[in-house]
Amino acid sequence: MAASNVPRILLADDQPDVGEALRLLFKTEGWRTEVVSSPQAALDAVDRAEFDLLIADLNYTRDTTSGQEGLDLLGRVPSVDPTLPVVVMTAWATVELAVEAMRRGARDFIQKPWENARVLAIVRNQIALRRALRDGERLAAASAAQQGRGPVMVAQSPAMRPVMELIQRVGPSDATVLITGENGTGKGLAASALHAASGRSSRPFIAVNMGGLSETLFESELFGHVRGAFTDAKADRVGRFEMAEGGTLFLDEIANVPPGQQTKLLRVLEGRAYERVGSSRTQQADVRLIAATNADLNAEVTAGRFRQDLLFRLNTIEIHLPPLRERREDIEPLAHFFLQQQRVRYRKDFTGIEPAALSALLAHAWPGNLRELSHAIERGVLLGNGPLVRAADLGLGAAREAAPRLEDMSLEEVERFLIRQTLARCGGNAMKAAEALGLSRSAFYRRLEKYGL
Repeated sequence: MAASNVPRILLADDQPDVGEALRLLFKTEGWRTEVVSSPQAALDAVDRAEFDLLIADLNYTRDTTSGQEGLDLLGRVPSVDPTLPVVVMTAWATVELAVEAMRRGARDFIQKPWENARVLAIVRNQIALRRALRDGERLAAASAAQQGRGPVMVAQSPAMRPVMELIQRVGPSDATVLITGENGTGKGLAASALHAASGRSSRPFIAVNMGGLSETLFESELFGHVRGAFTDAKADRVGRFEMAEGGTLFLDEIANVPPGQQTKLLRVLEGRAYERVGSSRTQQADVRLIAATNADLNAEVTAGRFRQDLLFRLNTIEIHLPPLRERREDIEPLAHFFLQQQRVRYRKDFTGIEPAALSALLAHAWPGNLRELSHAIERGVLLGNGPLVRAADLGLGAAREAAPRLEDMSLEEVERFLIRQTLARCGGNAMKAAEALGLSRSAFYRRLEKYGL
């Protein structure tokens, strides 16, 4: 939620009359609106302050018809604020462009000229959803803080014992750690646990999804830039290394770093120094680095897509997280842990999980690992009335999973089913599954998030 109770909306549009018209419309509702005129200015605003919603035009002065500038902005927003809802807007509306925008994570689509009633309804819904989710996260964080806990890792199975021992032994050091494992196994949580166990725990923990960084702005995102360094660089920008100063920098999906940028990252790891784009002043990097990937980096090195010397720098210590199917003893305690989180988030009165639901959870293959389990419990809480989560509300019915009838499924259900089947066939390897389905990595990850896999 924004710092104030008054909703804050960020509007990105290069037409001043559009910005003024929407600002006045939102003012009648008591909402505050900040207007910017370019995609880069929108990203800078999101990085600088917290908003409840971003409304972004798809076309700007450099490219007035294709919508590509807006689509690129849509793909970059999650690297700055992963939870910020985005509604896109354009005067050149087509079905194809609307579909592509939704595929890339847009929550809704507005065509110019708009209907005020529809715009207000969309904005109200998105603000309400954003604030409900953030309130739930805040309640859960407050509960954990009151009990004096750091990141919680539910790990009672034999397969997780060596993982927990490594975290305890390596956490207090400044050693660079590479966390490997399938998509959804909890690599980000393990990185947080390493940070919490270190002497840097009171300093920032900055996470970056490397797959979400465009190659052209890679250096600016990581190292920052000075005003005038390039077009749209209207002010100095602090990079992620500087944000993490004294703390921990977590580089997720490290295999997605383009080959041309790996040399620049290697230089920082070797010399612990960098320069902002457009500046000649060298800055020291006092950060503890943790990286993660679901790819086989040795295979990527063999294929020529990843530098071997960079891999050597990253895997001083390697921690491998087993998939959920190899730690089935953790399924039940994890399910109860996620239930506690979701009942707080949605303010619903659940006390447990019915036996039939537990049986369904234990029998499921979990190609999406912990993330899929968390979303299954969330679905059970949302659809159920309590006090127990029911099997029918989990979406894991054995009969439907064993013999699905495609003619009885919606298009989204068919897509989700095919992705799950492909993930299972590829042993949970997201990169192989994406290739088998003919999808780019980024498109595949968006679908995994969409379907809770």
